[in-house]
Amino acid sequence: MSRYTGPNCRQCRREGAKLFLKGERCNLEKCAFERRSYAPGQHGQGMRRKQSEYSVQLRAKQKMARIYGIREGQFRKYYKESTRVAGVSGENLLRLLEGRLDNVVFRLGMAPSRKAARQLVRHNHFTVNGKRVNVPSYLTSPGDVVSVGEGSRKLEVIQESMRRSRELVAWLTVDKANLVGTVAERPNRGDIPTPVEEQLVIEFYSRV
Repeated sequence: MSRYTGPNCRQCRREGAKLFLKGERCNLEKCAFERRSYAPGQHGQGMRRKQSEYSVQLRAKQKMARIYGIREGQFRKYYKESTRVAGVSGENLLRLLEGRLDNVVFRLGMAPSRKAARQLVRHNHFTVNGKRVNVPSYLTSPGDVVSVGEGSRKLEVIQESMRRSRELVAWLTVDKANLVGTVAERPNRGDIPTPVEEQLVIEFYSRV
């Protein structure tokens, strides 16, 4: 499955909730979801039919995939990995997604959105423990130090993002002056503010 390249706001409308795919713009009045919160398409404003159990699980999976920008093949791999390790599979899945480098860069406030973070990572603007990493799906571990590369510190998109106030999750620490962040620990479910129902995603994949 190829990556979605259409309007981001269309995805929010389809899921019936803001997914904050455009970062701070989603908090402004110009956000398309504020003007048209109904589903896209010819029948978007019609009455919604009662959803089946499968449909509810599918929508939960699609919502999570869209928030993190994950393709179907990648998502299935994360699901399989989450069921192999000890613990609650749904929480394991969220921890894997939160540990991705592009998500960590976003959570640290070094990019306005996960989409922007992916692009910045691919363009070699970040290092992990002093080494250049240009793979957005790179999984960070507790103790890893994520830094903006020396030649990228004056990039306007990074500087502007760092100037905006954003609540930092408990499992990360950041030194804004030096553009350095640290993965302090593995996140607990309560420390992950993503509005998703991860258990529905596990149920979806366990039946297909």
